[in-house]
Amino acid sequence: MTYGQLAALCGSPRAARIVGGIAHFGDPALPWQRVVNKQGGLAVGYPGGVEGHKKHLEQEGVKVVDYKVNIEELRWNP
Repeated sequence: MTYGQLAALCGSPRAARIVGGIAHFGDPALPWQRVVNKQGGLAVGYPGGVEGHKKHLEQEGVKVVDYKVNIEELRWNP
C-alpha cells in the first residue's frame, strides 16, 4: 500500500506526507514496512533507512530491487 492510499482511506487523499510523518513518529508496532511511496520506493526515514525497510520486506517474502518493490503487482486495493 502507498502513503497516498492510506491518506485517501482516511478521507484526505492529498495528505500522503502526513501519513509518512505518522509512520515515522507513530506506533512502531504497526506494519509500516508494508507502506511504500507511489513508485514502490522504500522509505529513507524507516528505522535503519532503506536497508532496514528492505530487510523487513524481504523477511516477509517481498522481492526488492534497487530499493523498490513492484507496486503494480503488490499494491493492496481495499
